[in-house]
Amino acid sequence: MRVTELNRDTAPEAVDAVFEGLSARSRYLRFHSPTPRLTASARRVLTDVDGERHGAVCATVGGEPIGIARVIRTGECGAEIAVAVIDLWQRRGVGRLLLEELTSIAARMGVAELHGNVLPDNHAMLALVRRVLPGVRLTREIDTIELSYPLAWVTAEISDADLVESLQGT
Repeated sequence: MRVTELNRDTAPEAVDAVFEGLSARSRYLRFHSPTPRLTASARRVLTDVDGERHGAVCATVGGEPIGIARVIRTGECGAEIAVAVIDLWQRRGVGRLLLEELTSIAARMGVAELHGNVLPDNHAMLALVRRVLPGVRLTREIDTIELSYPLAWVTAEISDADLVESLQGT
């Protein structure tokens, strides 16, 4: 299995392949509604990967896309995440690898906090974020569970003076 970063040139093929590999149930869990096909506007958003506002990674096996994870800025410091793995490859560690790589990309993009909405019956995704994002906050909303995970410790720059000061206890 190989995980690579997507861009505007590589995203369309990956988005189409992963979407086709999702069952109706998986599509519902990912998009929070019945989604038999991607609308042109949804596809445009999912493929507009610029690496600054919208980052994405794709897992492939034998060159075939089997999963995508994305981070999309929602403001100056925050970004929404999403993960989709085709049904044949679910529960095999693909989502974990994608989400781990995605946190690195988000940190590189300068994101301070990840957030997202998960349907309460998406037990696999809830378990995944608990494993990969230690200390993730999960808050029950009306129809979803909102996740929030600070990346500030990843993106913070600590100077030598900061370290010396903390060691001296001043």
